[in-house]
Amino acid sequence: MVLRVAFPFARPRPGLPPVAALAWLIGAGAAAAAADPGPPVPPALVPQPAAASQEAPREPVRDAAKPADGLPPAPVPLPVGPVQPMAPPQRKVSRELPPLVLARVSQDATPTLTPATFLDTLRAAERYQAIVEAGGWPALPADLTLKPGERGLAVPALRRHLVLTEDLAPGGLEGDLADPGLVAAVRRFQARHGLPETGLVGRQTVAALNVPAATRQRQLAASAHRLMGSSFAFGDRYVVVNIPSATVEAVERGAVARRYVAVVGKPDRASPSVETRVTNINFNPTWTVPVSLIKKDIIPHMRKDPGYLAKMHIRMLDGQGAEVQPTAIDWSTERAVNYTLRQDPGFDNSLGQVRIDMPNRHAVYMHDTPSKNLFTRDVRFHSSGCVRVADVKALAAWLLDGTPGPSGPGTVWGPIEIETGIATGERRDIKLARPVPVTFVYLTGYATPDGRAHFRDDVYGLDSGPAKAAPEVAATGSLAGPAPRAASPPRPAPAPRPEAGPAKAAAPTAPRPVVAKPAPTPAPRPAAPPAGAAARPAPELRPAAAPPT
Repeated sequence: MVLRVAFPFARPRPGLPPVAALAWLIGAGAAAAAADPGPPVPPALVPQPAAASQEAPREPVRDAAKPADGLPPAPVPLPVGPVQPMAPPQRKVSRELPPLVLARVSQDATPTLTPATFLDTLRAAERYQAIVEAGGWPALPADLTLKPGERGLAVPALRRHLVLTEDLAPGGLEGDLADPGLVAAVRRFQARHGLPETGLVGRQTVAALNVPAATRQRQLAASAHRLMGSSFAFGDRYVVVNIPSATVEAVERGAVARRYVAVVGKPDRASPSVETRVTNINFNPTWTVPVSLIKKDIIPHMRKDPGYLAKMHIRMLDGQGAEVQPTAIDWSTERAVNYTLRQDPGFDNSLGQVRIDMPNRHAVYMHDTPSKNLFTRDVRFHSSGCVRVADVKALAAWLLDGTPGPSGPGTVWGPIEIETGIATGERRDIKLARPVPVTFVYLTGYATPDGRAHFRDDVYGLDSGPAKAAPEVAATGSLAGPAPRAASPPRPAPAPRPEAGPAKAAAPTAPRPVVAKPAPTPAPRPAAPPAGAAARPAPELRPAAAPPT
């Protein structure tokens, strides 16, 4: 039997020997077999159990999503498993300080000082003199409290008082009820006295109501007298600092563009009256400590803490500008006054990041401060003579209006440009294209063109005169009591004392006649600021406070 293997796809090459041709064919066949395994072998049948063929036919399987006829769909069970607790959200801890809540000040657009203030205040003094001659107003109970809608036995007396001061129209409702008309009158009274305009009658409002009419008349007369020698150059834009109000007003076209919270001089380091112009804005200013503060503040601090100057970044310089180590000074003496003490720019600088330069013979100015918490208080008499301004950068932007910005003409000094200039950390002085008039005034009583009389506390004790300073009470009640006035001998008081001599002779008659000549009553400290107040720039030596400015 002969086995023939046919490979139709493989043919031997012609010319090969028979043995070689057979070997070639065998190799080609093996390769073809590996490439074509042939058709698959069907799997063997799985035998079924005999009982399976005898089972009854099953019901068709229903779709779980389809309900049975007439039945609602069955709820799909939720997966059951252990409840995984959710991780608590990560709370981002902020390193920023909470926003500063400034003391509330009046939002009235009427300026404290206008060209008509002097005459308006004189007329108000005459009206209050008439009230004095008519018997004034009775005192209310010191513990009186009254809310809107409440009744009280003192309400009729309160109504009569508010009618006399023109806060309540005469001929209105009577009775013991605090009706909406009476509440509105209380708010008007509070606004005129620099008190929170709540309409609630409490301790401060009662204290202001109980100030005698003669005291109010004297405040108006004294303030008018202090304005008598003024030669302030009003313009379309000017700045007014009323020291008793502890506020700064930016006035534009006869209206207050913005009123700023301020901190002014304490009674023993009083802010002086000034009339000058703002000429420069200083970013990142240095501060040269005045000789008076070296004696009062620096030397006592150094005796307690030899590292005080280093902590406050204050350098000591000799006459040639060379730095001197504090350890080379005998602090038990006052030899430190022979050196220049200069504080470097920075966050700890007593002037803060901005100084508003206004040349004057008192060498005072407005500036920023690192102690911004004082702006939250209602009583803000803590500086050493200069005026600290809350949000001073906004005031600087208002003053720089019209001055070319950092990139020259066509640019402005807006908030971003000011912050960028400060961020460099280097001192930069910007000269105003148009200097802005500025004045520091001491008005405890003044009248606005609408006839309203406004009152503030006589913190420096200038209204009563030397003979009556002790028994006076706080004027509006915003101070705790007469203690601040008891320590109120004004710093430059020796100058006006000679004028107080003739005032004694006329003092007994001051409360009685109509005061068209208010000269007898006041003993002003800075009675009339000189017209040439801007005589000497003094850009560095200033009676601000040392680290406590």
